[in-house]
Amino acid sequence: MLVGLRLQNIGLIDSLELNFQRGFTVLTGETGAGKSLLVDALEALFAGHQAPSANRLLRTGSTNGLIEATFLGNSAISNWLKEEGFDENEDLVISRELRFKDDRLINRCRLNGIVINRHQVSLLRPLVIDLTVQGQTQQLNSSANQLNWIDRLGSDSSNQALMKVKNSWSTWHKSFISLEKALVDSEKLKTDYQDLKNLLEDLEEAQLEDPNEERSLLIEEDRLVNSYKLQAGVSTILSCLRESIDNVPSVAEHLGVCLHELKIMSKLDSSLNVHLDKIFDLQVGLDEIIVQFEQYSSLFENDSSRLDQVQERLSILRKLQRRHGLDIPNLIEKRNELRESQGLKNIEDLIQKLRVEEQLARSERDQHNRFLTDFRKKIAREFEERLMSYIRPLGLSNVRFEVEFSSCDATERGADAVQFLFSANPGECLAPLVDVASGGEMSRFLLALKTVLADVDGSSTLVFDEIDAGVSGRVSGAIASVLKELATTRQVFCVTHQPLLASVADHHFRVFKSVDNGITRSKVSYLSNIQDRQKELAELAGGDFTEARVYAASLLDQKAA
Repeated sequence: MLVGLRLQNIGLIDSLELNFQRGFTVLTGETGAGKSLLVDALEALFAGHQAPSANRLLRTGSTNGLIEATFLGNSAISNWLKEEGFDENEDLVISRELRFKDDRLINRCRLNGIVINRHQVSLLRPLVIDLTVQGQTQQLNSSANQLNWIDRLGSDSSNQALMKVKNSWSTWHKSFISLEKALVDSEKLKTDYQDLKNLLEDLEEAQLEDPNEERSLLIEEDRLVNSYKLQAGVSTILSCLRESIDNVPSVAEHLGVCLHELKIMSKLDSSLNVHLDKIFDLQVGLDEIIVQFEQYSSLFENDSSRLDQVQERLSILRKLQRRHGLDIPNLIEKRNELRESQGLKNIEDLIQKLRVEEQLARSERDQHNRFLTDFRKKIAREFEERLMSYIRPLGLSNVRFEVEFSSCDATERGADAVQFLFSANPGECLAPLVDVASGGEMSRFLLALKTVLADVDGSSTLVFDEIDAGVSGRVSGAIASVLKELATTRQVFCVTHQPLLASVADHHFRVFKSVDNGITRSKVSYLSNIQDRQKELAELAGGDFTEARVYAASLLDQKAA
């Protein structure tokens, strides 16, 4: 429940700190005193007002303001804190700081001192507070909102049915997207078939196989261009390694002499065997090097036309890359893809397979939607009965109410659209609620709706802003009874002008204006004794005169009784 509210520089309030208790609390005062400002502050705290609205909330001349509310926690809030990674705390302190800096409004919300984002605020709001303010007809006119209320009344069973609908819709949607893509690909393939066929022929003619072919050809081109120098160099190396020059022994001959001498020496000293092995390894390695250079030398034989072939191949590869904007590995990959997809048969087979999958998924989706629709209609009939049991005592004895269902395109929330139909007088046809209900009728409908939803809503604090506006005294008494009953299981706040309603409250706050040194301020006082409450009720009833005071006293006597 809401246990504390602190405001600084909000509206006509410079500084205010209020403490609240369980039960039914009313706020009264003259028009313009600032009663609804407290509701507006709570709305701003949880709605995250943008600059224009927040700007209007700030006290004139102030550059900063604060709205802070303290709530007692419960199990639902504890679970939410744990899921969002916050430390669990018995109290929940939510604050919104409003500050102008460089003509720009900085709007920041904190939870127990930690900055939270707007999405987190929207998730937390229904767990702690439900605000019913004037002008909620747009909310009532939304088919999505109306459907959401029906689902909330279905509780866990609705959630389970909705989860099956969501999962089946997701499965169908994926198969539908795959089928659509295949159909688009098929049309595109048909349109571009000749181009793709020409491209494949072009790539097949190029006989691309090696992704590194261009790099290998460039290396070979360099070798062929420099063949004279390379051939001369390898000839010199081979001469030094294996042939005598000017009676000077070759490296191989020197190594052979060394090996021969070391064999003789190792027979005389066995410790030299290790060196014998090394010399032998050197000879074997030298022989391998000689063979490799001989093979390298053979590359230059009959190469008179090879350079032209290499350069022509490089030219072909470069043209392909420029034409298609792909390198050799990607050209090979493209060629392989086209080999697989060049015919239309494969795509047609795929489309047929996807059609079957989509039809099966659609059938399962529709089956879950039908179950959800039937369940919703059952809940809607129960909702109609419960709502009527609350709304008839509120001075609408002839009212009729019905939840009308119609089909719509399937979504992850089913295939239902609903419309609240309403008729307040005998002989009048049912029509959309927001089109035919008067302001007073709308207020009473909202109260009945919130009362029905209170059993399933997570929030323990309900706030009503002039829910009794535009109704008679008799109806005001009926509204008071409903609010009083609601306050036995919920904390209820109500801004009101009606003495009959204010008299049944457990707690009474008076909002008034004072002018000090030419500055107007809104102030709030808690009416803790019977005399103060009697005086305030008398003023609500028409003024501080004898009849009004007698009436106010009778109202409080009835409450006490």
